[in-house]
Amino acid sequence: MATTLLRKTVLTAAGVVATAGGIAGPAVAAHAAPAEKAAIVADRKSGHGERELDVRYEAQPNFYFCGPAAARNALSVQGKNIDVHAMAREMGTTEAGTNSINDITPVLNKETGAKDAYKSVEISTPKADDKQTDKLRADVVKTVDAGRAVVANIAGTATDTDGTTHSFEGGHYISVIGYRDDGKTVTIADSADPNTATYRMSIDNLADWIATRGYSTS
Repeated sequence: MATTLLRKTVLTAAGVVATAGGIAGPAVAAHAAPAEKAAIVADRKSGHGERELDVRYEAQPNFYFCGPAAARNALSVQGKNIDVHAMAREMGTTEAGTNSINDITPVLNKETGAKDAYKSVEISTPKADDKQTDKLRADVVKTVDAGRAVVANIAGTATDTDGTTHSFEGGHYISVIGYRDDGKTVTIADSADPNTATYRMSIDNLADWIATRGYSTS
C-alpha cells in the first residue's frame, strides 16, 4: 500500500539519508558489529504481567541487514534458525536497506508456517497518540504470549529504561521479545551492536520511535 510504511529504511556510512516526505539526519548508531550468537533471554514468568522469550541472538553482518537480522532474531524465539542472507533475499534487501515492514511480514508468515500469523500495523503520525500506543502495547502482549516476537521499523532517537539513547536517524529494524508491567515496558533485541544486544524501553517511547513507520505483529 502507498503509505508511510513504504519509506525506505537505510543505514548509510555517510549518515545522511533522504526518505519519502523528508530528510533524515546523521545515523549515530549506524555501524553494525560482526555477527555474534548467544541465548540472551530465557522464557519466564508467563501469566504474571511479564514474559520474555528465549532469543538466539545474532548481530547483523553489515550496515544494511537490520531488517533480515531483526526477522531472524524474531523467528529464533520459535526455535527457527534461518540464515540471515536467505532472509535478505526473500525481503529484497539491498545496500539501501529493506524497503518497509510490508516486506518483513510475508517472510515472517512464511517461516512461521501460517499466512495470517503476522500482520503489518502502521503508526502513520509523527508521534504516537494514546490509542496507537495502547494498541501497540496490546499487540506486544498478545504476540509474546503466543510465543512470537514483534518486528518494528523505527527511526530517530529513543531512550531506554537505563537512560541510554539509541539513534537511528536513517531508520532501523528491531525485535520486541518481551514485556513487563503488563506491557508498559518492553524488551528489545537489537542486531546493530552485540554490546547492547538487548535493552528495555517504555511502550510510550517505543511507539514514538515507530511513528511514521510500522510493525509486524500477531
